[in-house]
Amino acid sequence: MATRKIAVLVGSLRKESFTRKLAKSLMLAAPPTLELEIVEIGDMPLYNQDDETDTPPATWTEFRGRIRDADGVLFCTPEYNRSLPGVLKNAIDVGSRPYGQAAWTGKPCAVVSNSPGALGGFGANHAVRQCLVFLNMPCMQSPEAYIGGVANKFDGDTLTDEGLKTFLQQFMECFATWVERHAD
Repeated sequence: MATRKIAVLVGSLRKESFTRKLAKSLMLAAPPTLELEIVEIGDMPLYNQDDETDTPPATWTEFRGRIRDADGVLFCTPEYNRSLPGVLKNAIDVGSRPYGQAAWTGKPCAVVSNSPGALGGFGANHAVRQCLVFLNMPCMQSPEAYIGGVANKFDGDTLTDEGLKTFLQQFMECFATWVERHAD
């Protein structure tokens, strides 16, 4: 297998975000065939078609380029009000424009959601997936990753839940296979 570049999007801006900790744990659990890098999304202005000119905001152009250069995308999201956070939706919107030139098209992807509650961000996971269908992104169906009780799984930045460590490793191995299957 070739090494594949994976853009990791973290849908939480909080400094001590469980979602960012989870994303970093996923990166550590990945097989060597995946090269993962977090692509920051918090500094992009909200998508406004009026700004889609010959010189769109530089953060949009940089973001779109990084997504285009990636072989796949890993979406890591908390759940806000049974859906995805606005910052992640904005990134999805920015990457989908200008119409007909989406940076996302055909990129294999997976979604990992989490919450302190028992449902593990089920609503957020499926809200992200709903967007991905329209964007023509083959999204890994199984295993699904809803990480409930996330607040009790870390000591500082260190993942302490051995069962979750094993699951994340298996998830990333499946994701590597998924990316390779859908690679250009």
